[in-house]
Amino acid sequence: MTFVVTDECIRCKYTDCVEVCPVDCFHEGPNFLVIDPDECIDCTLCEPECPIEAIHAEDDVPDHQLAFIKINADLAQLWPVISEQKDALPEADEWAAVKDKLQYLER
Repeated sequence: MTFVVTDECIRCKYTDCVEVCPVDCFHEGPNFLVIDPDECIDCTLCEPECPIEAIHAEDDVPDHQLAFIKINADLAQLWPVISEQKDALPEADEWAAVKDKLQYLER
């Protein structure tokens, strides 16, 4: 099983999760992070670090966000690895409470 970054991360991109990942399985896009399912070792360290609860075990991804399993796998092949914590996006706090943000995902 792997972990999956979901909708909540879009336009926020908090990177607290990246700092604790022992295998560098996070990849960074313009306004979203993804987890490479082939690299994730299911260590569970990232999930509690996310301040907006955007990371879920693959089996626990909410039904309305199941598309993010494939989105993570696909975008992890395109985007570079991120291995160090960075500042969140400038308007992250405002976007953290917004729901259904898929249309804002920049690929």
